[in-house]
Amino acid sequence: MATTTATARTLSVPGATLHFQVEGSGPVLLLSQSGEGDADRSVDLVPHLADTFTVVTYDRRGLSRSTLDDPVRPVTMADHADDVARLLAEVGGGPAALAGFSMGAAIGLQVVARHPGALHTLIAHEPVTPNLLPDADRAQHAAELTAIQEAHTAGGLPAAFAAISRHLGIDPVHEKTEDGLTPQPMTPRRQANFAHFIGTEFTAVITDGFTPAEHVRAAARAGTRIVPAVGRDTPPTVHTHRCALALAELLGTETVLFPGGHNGNTAFPGATARVLKAALIR
Repeated sequence: MATTTATARTLSVPGATLHFQVEGSGPVLLLSQSGEGDADRSVDLVPHLADTFTVVTYDRRGLSRSTLDDPVRPVTMADHADDVARLLAEVGGGPAALAGFSMGAAIGLQVVARHPGALHTLIAHEPVTPNLLPDADRAQHAAELTAIQEAHTAGGLPAAFAAISRHLGIDPVHEKTEDGLTPQPMTPRRQANFAHFIGTEFTAVITDGFTPAEHVRAAARAGTRIVPAVGRDTPPTVHTHRCALALAELLGTETVLFPGGHNGNTAFPGATARVLKAALIR
């Protein structure tokens, strides 16, 4: 495991100022986190990767240190994709790899569609992309996200967490993890990130008109390697798991198994890094 120091930087983009961190050396690998995850959510994963890659982590616009010029303006999936493209251009090094988890994987799919050539490889772990699914499943997935928003409005974060756990197959009481993980207390900043994720970014996902099929196939034909991935312990009924399976079917490939469930990258960072290296180093 590498012993390196992260360099924190900021980047002004249309509508926001992005906070990002760069650590390690080698080919560029951007980690795009799930849920309310900001750059610090990958604190246990980065050291396992920084001996091989220049690892970039960031706060999505509206989270933590990435501030919005106009907090009232809705954030869109296109905004997130454009942010990633500008961030990678700022870091340099040519086409990069992106490992995206849940929301981060959905953003990664938008990047390959909207910014051809920005990525040479996308690891898409259980993307929250309802439009990958058949009509009935797509509507059900969107309804789940809306139900979580309604639970949050009615009962705050405790009610929202219960709904998220049901829909993602997470058992927060009995979830296994690797030893020695950095504590992630529910600070006021993290609570605000969750509120933004549920209230703003769920809406971005639900209302997005992105049609993955044609774009994903075109990106693959143009040379971008897209690797669908699932958590070994994620129940197969979970919609994000089914999104990954649909992506694999679309590409005519198999899914790569990652340790743990939907949040396996934070619960099992060492094991996740080994799978990532195996998938990226060819």
